[in-house]
Amino acid sequence: MATTRKAANAEPKGLEDLFLDGLKDIYYAEKKILKALPKMAKGAQTEEVSAAFEKHRMETEGQVERLTQVFEILGKRAQGKTCPAIDGILEEGEEILEEYKGTSALDAGLVAAAQAVEHYEIARYGTLVAWAGTMGMTDAEELLQATLDEEMATDEALTALGEGGVNNAALQEAA
Repeated sequence: MATTRKAANAEPKGLEDLFLDGLKDIYYAEKKILKALPKMAKGAQTEEVSAAFEKHRMETEGQVERLTQVFEILGKRAQGKTCPAIDGILEEGEEILEEYKGTSALDAGLVAAAQAVEHYEIARYGTLVAWAGTMGMTDAEELLQATLDEEMATDEALTALGEGGVNNAALQEAA
């Protein structure tokens, strides 16, 4: 009951609060992804998959910078808040790195893990773009849309990588 009273006495929260919480969530996620991408690039079996992760690492650095700009637009310090969802997705990627090390199935697993990350980011950025638009925050909306576009392009590139041979290589080794 104490929580109910506390919530009743707290100031009502609205879309701006959700927006800020969403920014903190994705900021945390992008920082964690930045740490994971070099491990994924190093662990990949093929140069093609490794290069894809390295390219995404460089893009992610730019995405963190855009998020910092959005925080500045809001007059807030750029900071993250723990996101159990991205922690879990990245943990699954670590498991794939360990369990499939040295096999051609590793690259197929890493591509799939990276796509799980991309789909999470696409969902988050899509929501943030919509909310920024609803609140009339055109500058923030444009910055977030640029990142959303990159995330969607990365997802398409990962699909092409999987369908372009990584998945077949994993199947051939198992056969």
